[in-house]
Amino acid sequence: MERPAWAPQGIDISVPSVSRMYDFYLGGSHNFEVDREAARKAMEFLPGLPKIMQANRAFMRRAVRHAVDIGIDQFLDIGSGIPTFGNVHEVAQAADPGAKVAYVDHDPVAVAHSQAVLEGNDRAVIAAADLRRPEEILANPEITGLLDLNRPVALLLVAVLHFVEDADDPRGAVAELRESLAPGSLIVLTHASYEGIPLPKEEAAGTVGVYQNIRNPLIMRSREEIGQFFEGYEMVEPGLVSMPEWRPDTPQAPQQEDPYAFSGFAGVGRKA
Repeated sequence: MERPAWAPQGIDISVPSVSRMYDFYLGGSHNFEVDREAARKAMEFLPGLPKIMQANRAFMRRAVRHAVDIGIDQFLDIGSGIPTFGNVHEVAQAADPGAKVAYVDHDPVAVAHSQAVLEGNDRAVIAAADLRRPEEILANPEITGLLDLNRPVALLLVAVLHFVEDADDPRGAVAELRESLAPGSLIVLTHASYEGIPLPKEEAAGTVGVYQNIRNPLIMRSREEIGQFFEGYEMVEPGLVSMPEWRPDTPQAPQQEDPYAFSGFAGVGRKA
């Protein structure tokens, strides 16, 4: 297999990567045939996957703008993936040029691409760390060198918690991160769920099988289970809703959305 010039050395490009599959769904170019193959297979069961990803990104951008509007200028994006167009630092720094963004991912591909994209931006960094080990994130010198955790931070956990199995205690990790955040901080979260998918669960489950096969289990949780991640936060209006319903840019926006965009849930919480 031909190794593209942008592919970081030491990365096995014969194994699909969740972040490169996500990049493919969003129409990006940082993916290999092995990723496209796995993504196409997932789309056989769930043809609306690109729509779901687009709704996810659109929600993330609205949530980042909301954070800037209420005076937050620091962002910690865990499970950030490959920084495709319109990412957190672009949205935040367009609204507030002083905004600082720390990205975190455990995928070496995502980290290497992020380093290339962020070169020359002294208000954005990428750290290699894993959500399942929050203490390493909080002690990472890249992050502590950029963000002041004694001031409010927007913590982004966008489309990442559904890749953490219950055995790895995702709730404990989210609680540990919350404890280290200053009052006034936000949590911005999206999560996959069978609820809202315009297909019978049995059909949608085929996609879950594809992720299982590439050793990246996709954990579908109920709205109630997803709500538990917001423990210790006050929900920001309109609460935990489908992605297009969270503060749409125009009142009629949700009506115009593809039915797949309503798959899963999104919410923002504020630490008192």
